[in-house]
Amino acid sequence: MQLIIYRIAYPILWLISKLPWRLFYMFSTGIYAITYYIIGYRKKIVNYNLNLVFPEKSKKEIQKIQKSFYKHMCDMFMEMIKSLSISKEEMTKRFEIIDPHTFKDLQSKNKSIVVLMGHYASYEWAIAAQFVMDFPIAAVYKRIRNKYFNALAHRIRGKFGNRLIESHNVIKEITRDKVHKSLCAYGMLSDQSPKLKNSMYWTDFMGVKVPTILGGEVIAKRMDMAVTYLKVEKVKRGHYQAKFIPITDDAKNCENHYITKTYLRMLEEQIRNKPEFYLWTHKRWKHKDSKIPKGAIID
Repeated sequence: MQLIIYRIAYPILWLISKLPWRLFYMFSTGIYAITYYIIGYRKKIVNYNLNLVFPEKSKKEIQKIQKSFYKHMCDMFMEMIKSLSISKEEMTKRFEIIDPHTFKDLQSKNKSIVVLMGHYASYEWAIAAQFVMDFPIAAVYKRIRNKYFNALAHRIRGKFGNRLIESHNVIKEITRDKVHKSLCAYGMLSDQSPKLKNSMYWTDFMGVKVPTILGGEVIAKRMDMAVTYLKVEKVKRGHYQAKFIPITDDAKNCENHYITKTYLRMLEEQIRNKPEFYLWTHKRWKHKDSKIPKGAIID
């Protein structure tokens, strides 16, 4: 059944990806209307999340953010489809790295680099960073359950030859690079909610105490890497700008949790400034009332 669905969907997705930009975004607006007003995709989760982290906002303000978010989410999903046929030149024009010198400063330290990212603005088109960096870049990703759509996502994300690493293989791959003295920048989305059994560090995120993933920090400290935050902002529909903000060039000597807390504060600042560009459909705060495992650190 998965194969049948994939074979039906793929030609449609390809045709959509070939639409001229104006028609493409008109189509995205139609998808938004269906998703928001008819299907109501994860509306309860989005409404719960927004009210949880913005208790000071009125119902009208929450609704405005919610609608703007769904429009952006549909655009972002459509832009991932557009990646099937987009050229390198077009993607570079639409996802601009505005300060490559900052990354090059970290690069001069002769260390591999952990690039921490959030589910904010366009994390799918961040692969465009490799086009302006004279440095190997790998994207860490989580496998999709449907193996055919996982292969499609892999094809899209690896379209321009960039390296992809499944999350469960990241330690092995980075260790191998370390042994072979191969430098690389590893992009990691680090704002997901970890499994409760692995929730050994709890801190505030958007004013709510929740478990937090430490993978990026742990790897950076263990492997003596530099760490930076990729701050992505939406300039206008279909156009993004990104800049690298250094967190440390000496992770192994950083105080425990400094990297994670610094990353979270940077992401929080973006969310509070323009909340409509964050991915509110995922259950980031689902463990907020859960029993904290024995031995966990509460910060």
